[in-house]
Amino acid sequence: MEKEATLEEIVKNDYQEKTIIMQVPTKKIGIASDHRGYKLKQKLTKYLTKKGYTIIDYGCDDTQSHDYPEYGFKLGKAIRSGEIEKGIAICGSGIGISIACNKIKGVRCAKVDNVKEAKYTRIDNDANIVAISGDMLTFKAKDIVDTFLKTKFSNLERHQRRIDMLNNFVD
Repeated sequence: MEKEATLEEIVKNDYQEKTIIMQVPTKKIGIASDHRGYKLKQKLTKYLTKKGYTIIDYGCDDTQSHDYPEYGFKLGKAIRSGEIEKGIAICGSGIGISIACNKIKGVRCAKVDNVKEAKYTRIDNDANIVAISGDMLTFKAKDIVDTFLKTKFSNLERHQRRIDMLNNFVD
């Protein structure tokens, strides 16, 4: 029985002459919303699942009134613990839940309104949660989430220095 190639071996091209059959592990993505973001959360969950992501839903579970901090805190804690790699937070404006997420040490949640902001919050800030408005059109939300999930951090020294300053801040 032939050994399965690791992702690192594939990247190094150690198996370039062989046919490889393997499952690339899917990334775990967390998603959370309040009542105003519930419908968009459901659409994004379905969309991302079809794309092969493992989605962990941190609530809410319906359109009844819910307090966004509860769900922002759950999502932020899941990032901090390493349970998920990235998160998507949704409330009426996207602002309140982003504030809640950012209360958790180690979370860098950015409220974004367009693809350019989603791209640069990953490149420059290594944001680990994106927050969007529940009122956003679905196609626009999908574009933003796709950009957020596929864009890598630049690893430039100046950006890492700034992230380190945020991570080490004590009031």
